[in-house]
Amino acid sequence: MIGTGLFTSAFGAGYWFNIHNFYYFLGMQMIAGLFQSSGWPSVVAVVGNWFGKSKRGLIMGIWNAHTSVGNISGSLIAAAMLKYGWCWSFTIPGIMIALVGLSVFLLLPVSPDVIGIEEDLQDSEKNNMDTPLLERRSDVKEKAVGFFEAWRIPGVAPFALCLFFCKLVAYTFLYWLPFYISHTAIGGQYLSDSSAGVLSTLFDVGGVVGGILAGHISDRLDARALTAASFTFSAIPALFFYRIYGSISLTWNIALMFVTGMLVNGPYALITTAVSADLGTHSSLNGNSRALATVTAIIDGTGSIGAAVGPLMTGYISAKSWSAVFTMLMVSALVAGLLLSRLVMAEISAKMESRSPAHSSDLPVSSSMDEP
Repeated sequence: MIGTGLFTSAFGAGYWFNIHNFYYFLGMQMIAGLFQSSGWPSVVAVVGNWFGKSKRGLIMGIWNAHTSVGNISGSLIAAAMLKYGWCWSFTIPGIMIALVGLSVFLLLPVSPDVIGIEEDLQDSEKNNMDTPLLERRSDVKEKAVGFFEAWRIPGVAPFALCLFFCKLVAYTFLYWLPFYISHTAIGGQYLSDSSAGVLSTLFDVGGVVGGILAGHISDRLDARALTAASFTFSAIPALFFYRIYGSISLTWNIALMFVTGMLVNGPYALITTAVSADLGTHSSLNGNSRALATVTAIIDGTGSIGAAVGPLMTGYISAKSWSAVFTMLMVSALVAGLLLSRLVMAEISAKMESRSPAHSSDLPVSSSMDEP
């Protein structure tokens, strides 16, 4: 966070130092992105350390609202600073994230054992369990899972590829929605750039609701893949209706944008939080929880490629037709859902087996992403 703040501020410093070299700004953006990308795997690993699977979806759905709040706040702060010079739109957020990074370093307990909670738990377990078992468990936790080993964890590859297309859709809206609104007649009138920017924040507001709803539903059903796939498939008609009917009036535009944001960002939020945490503690790891950050990095990193590809393609396609852009987004949502079809079938089969009379006296069947 401190590195991100430093190089984001350095981008804005180009104004004061009268720098007009394209490669300077490109370099500052790339280095800032390098630092920033290390944040998400770390924070998901930290939150995953503190919460078990039973309520993880809801808790992380609420926690994940910070991404949408950050998007909205960043847009508003940057817009407010423009009147003082564009440099302040980068410098002020840069200073803010650096200060918060310093407070995180000083105050955030990474896991329960840092403040002695896990040690107390283990002390109580020693009265009921053999010491060698505890020692073996400790040895397993000390070895981190490698990059290629993490890819082989069941569910990582399909969810990573699914997130590629989910973030493609989400980030296309994040970057292009204000431009689309300002260049589309809504109720026969064109909105100003500033009004379009404010209106576009409702997409993120819908994303907050979608993230919480997806997390809660996945907890109740104990079916992350089914929930994510349902949201992505539902996003297809939402995208269609927003393109066709969003220009009728401002009320229709707001309502459809909110619903679209909810359905687009719901699975995105679920996969980058609860799903990543579940896969990072998969049963195939035999109790090893040192895969959380690696798995999260793989899933979110793959999604970030989609976040770069979507807005880039939109720049070329929108010059010809916005309808073609929405067709691309709908196809992306369809592919995202289809990539989870195998996991969805596995979850449905597990649910049916657990409810069948032949298994009524057995233990519940574990889902594809159960913890050990």
